[in-house]
Amino acid sequence: MKLHGAVTLIASPKYRAKHYGKLGCLNLMPRGIVVKIGEENLMLKTLTIATAIIATTFAATADEHEDVLYSAVDYPTEVLWGDTHLHTTNSLDARILGVTLDAADSYAFARGDEVVTSSGHKARLARPLDFLVVSDHSDAMGVVDQLISGNPKLMESAELQQMRADLASGGAGMGRAIGAITAVLIDENYSGPLLNEEVMRSVWDEYLETADRYNQPGQFTAMIGYEWTPTQSGDKLHRNVLYRDDAKTAGQMMPFTANKSINPQDLWKWMQRYEDKTGGKVLALAHNGNLSNGKMFPVETNPNTGFAIDAEYVRARARWEPLFEVTQIKGDSESHPALSPEDEFADFETWDRGNASLAIRKTPEMLPYEYAREALKNGLKLEQQLGENPYQFGMVGSTDTHTGLSTADENYFFGKFTHEEPVAKRMHEPMVNTGIPDGWKTWEMSSSGYAGVWAKENTRASIWDAMQRREVYATTGPRMTVRFFGGWTFSEKDASFQKLASSGYARGVPMGGTLRPTQDGGAPNFLVGAMKDPLSGHLDRIQIVKGWLDAKGVTHEKIFNVAWSDRGKRKKRRNGRLTPVGNTVNVAEATWLNTIGDAELVGYWQDPEFDAAQPAVYYVRVLEIPTPRWTAYDAKQFGDTPAPGTKMTLQERAYTSPIWYSPDT
Repeated sequence: MKLHGAVTLIASPKYRAKHYGKLGCLNLMPRGIVVKIGEENLMLKTLTIATAIIATTFAATADEHEDVLYSAVDYPTEVLWGDTHLHTTNSLDARILGVTLDAADSYAFARGDEVVTSSGHKARLARPLDFLVVSDHSDAMGVVDQLISGNPKLMESAELQQMRADLASGGAGMGRAIGAITAVLIDENYSGPLLNEEVMRSVWDEYLETADRYNQPGQFTAMIGYEWTPTQSGDKLHRNVLYRDDAKTAGQMMPFTANKSINPQDLWKWMQRYEDKTGGKVLALAHNGNLSNGKMFPVETNPNTGFAIDAEYVRARARWEPLFEVTQIKGDSESHPALSPEDEFADFETWDRGNASLAIRKTPEMLPYEYAREALKNGLKLEQQLGENPYQFGMVGSTDTHTGLSTADENYFFGKFTHEEPVAKRMHEPMVNTGIPDGWKTWEMSSSGYAGVWAKENTRASIWDAMQRREVYATTGPRMTVRFFGGWTFSEKDASFQKLASSGYARGVPMGGTLRPTQDGGAPNFLVGAMKDPLSGHLDRIQIVKGWLDAKGVTHEKIFNVAWSDRGKRKKRRNGRLTPVGNTVNVAEATWLNTIGDAELVGYWQDPEFDAAQPAVYYVRVLEIPTPRWTAYDAKQFGDTPAPGTKMTLQERAYTSPIWYSPDT
């Protein structure tokens, strides 16, 4: 069999005869096929090969005497899976709550090695990740770990000596010490001895050395990064800074800290100084907005300065923040039912009682400035007013785990903190024991999520470049393969996995791109395709979510069902909604059946309400059929009885980065 092009997949005649007929089935892909690029042979993993086969052009002809496949590769053919947000013992909050795993442990676990967790479990990922960003808090990075270890540099301070003794006491002193430590993150005026520059420098240098040691181009990427952590009054406005660079370059400047400034404009200035000084490259990823209490996506005033959002702000944010973390352990930030009342799937893993500490409770007027969909629409408005769209971001998912373990599968969830690693009755416990009666409970946490990156190779540069151009998507955990292209000349004939990628790249733009108007004034058309995670539920539907700005400056949204499963059985209602896919979950046994839904969905869609004068944004949402939530697995494994209100099932999903339409040529 041959696919014409430059890349050769080599297999023996016996192996080929056994497996070639199964190449179209994602969960039956063989392991151990060698890919020959030029004169270099590379071993690819099962899912990597599956993705490559899906993504490339299937112009195949059978030849029983041939032992090779050829496929053209001049665009990204691999979706790489990773986590851009993970904490180890070098994060002060993770350390005081029990984590002892360091960056080396986290990289080892992510690439598939067995580790012993902070609570004593032996743990190993069934499916390794392709990349990981260890993103410890830059404020007091590693200092608490060094304090507990008795670093002599820190023991020169009488205050820190007492803090160390209090932490070891286990009594009231421990609570006092924890309060003093967490003040580093919530008090922007903190200037105490925990900000020991010498110790922080040594920790940063060790982290960089570890990242370079675990980075294996072509096999596993250890991407360098850190978390800038302004948490004024408990409002989370955090960003992760991700480097394209190696340790030598990244080590030329220390990370920016929130005690220097809680204003993101100052972070962006630091990023510019870094690039100017080192010649390196960095980008920022804004965290989940649902706990920012209306501050993550401002439209009129920068909440950190009180100054108006102006051209300088929108230009800088557009330049430095190409990504948004739309889903993670602390809930989902795609949309909210109060903002999208016509969206039957908007109420998903919703955290809306207040900010992270619940010190300030949520009010309705905060919601529009916390969620991705509303921000995408408001970005269109700001671009018209100020000349640039500050919210032209791609979407990723990540965990924000503080265990050192990147786990996002429902049946393999290790929680956010060490005390929430798998143990009986954990779902009943508070996430953090703050003494607030209605504080966040462990059962509310989401086993989410991962970042899918369409990259040409598994290297720091290739993954970072894909993030910069926003050719990425978020999932709530399952590793479904999703493609999304926009253009002007697609047709129904292009809506097949054989043609999807070749047509999409040749005559359109992928997720993250922008469409410009054409002379004929026709409506844009889109190609979408999704293939299930072989270890998760079948697919329910593919939707395109559209937002636009009308001539009066008012934003709108609408959801279109583009492709759906069990098509002969399900109908569209008058309001455009589909009849439900059904539910096969047995909650008591934490099982489900893939007797509903489809393994793959593909579709073509042209905007029926397009107005060439109106800026618009489109993204894809892929929904699985209902499956058991991690709480159902816990109930089955430990015999726990869930508290009233505990969610036991969910419809996992993926969100692609958008495609924008701009009427300005």
